[in-house]
Amino acid sequence: MSLDKENSAWNVTVAGLQGAHLLQTWEWSLVKQQFGWKPMFHTWEDSQGRVEAAALILRRQARLGKMGFPLKVWYLPRGPMLDWRDARLREKVLVDLRSLATRDGAIFIKMDPEVCVGSGIPGSENEVVDETGREVQEHLARLGWIFSISPVQFANTVLLDICPAEDHLLARMKQKTRYNIRLAQRKGVVVRTGTEADLDLLFSMYAETSVRDGFVIRDRSYYLTLWQTFMHAEMAEPLIAEVSGRAVAAVFLYWFAGRAYYLQGMSRDEEREKMPNYLLQWEAICRAKTRGCHVYDLWGAPTHFDPGDPLWNVYRFKDGLGGQVSRTIGAWDLPVRPWLFDLYTRLLPDILDWMRRRGRQRVKQMVEGE
Repeated sequence: MSLDKENSAWNVTVAGLQGAHLLQTWEWSLVKQQFGWKPMFHTWEDSQGRVEAAALILRRQARLGKMGFPLKVWYLPRGPMLDWRDARLREKVLVDLRSLATRDGAIFIKMDPEVCVGSGIPGSENEVVDETGREVQEHLARLGWIFSISPVQFANTVLLDICPAEDHLLARMKQKTRYNIRLAQRKGVVVRTGTEADLDLLFSMYAETSVRDGFVIRDRSYYLTLWQTFMHAEMAEPLIAEVSGRAVAAVFLYWFAGRAYYLQGMSRDEEREKMPNYLLQWEAICRAKTRGCHVYDLWGAPTHFDPGDPLWNVYRFKDGLGGQVSRTIGAWDLPVRPWLFDLYTRLLPDILDWMRRRGRQRVKQMVEGE
């Protein structure tokens, strides 16, 4: 059953499904629609008419070079949402997706559902293997899906159970993390809720952070659209750390279906010795609890758990908060039109490298010009 709704009733439909995710919400579709994607909403119902699976499908016409002919691609960010342990339902959804994409003329489908393959660092005494992940990987391979060489989202993350009382949450943190939270409080760091009037300031700080830490961000218009959309829906709020009335760091806190998300964090070079980022995360945890969330997704963990991984230092910070590593199956591609998919994947790395270099240069020039 296709469900192209005109309001956020979609969120009510999917919030109770397993795997309900922020990137599958109506608001996420509104944001992506402003930047070249066409959303489609699809549900699968059981014999009693109850929705048992759903997917926000983002469709786009991509061109390989300025003179290239258009190629339609599909992307299901953190979808589809279903009970992946149910082999019958899994088969139904995957077969239907191929059929729908074929009729739509897509050359391939990309998806990165939250199907867990294990928790904890691989090889550690705390590692727990999830057999569902292995079964899903085998099922995908049988149906022609291949592990993607160009993922969009992080395969791994750190999840923090925030159901316990605040004193228990603090006790679960590493001693250095607790110390830094208290240090920030003693040194006069104050956290306030931001408003739309702060968004230009927040993007400026985010751009500064990206140049300093070496990651690529999108244009100002993208983040202002993203932040305003979720703030208007009362699904996000910025938290800003200040010292003597001057903003020195911030995080954006999002929430949906009982889970809070930390997607963007930003900071200035000044006052870093006062540890504002630690107090910000503690405040985000407390705010998420008041929003009725039971899990805080710290959004991103290393692919390889060793100091050589680019996310290693970020992971150590998140690990100090007492979270648990969650590892998923990652991104998978289904070549619907194999020869065009092969052409696309051979040319895509060069295109992405060019876009990243251009993005870094643009943001650096913007920061240096301020």
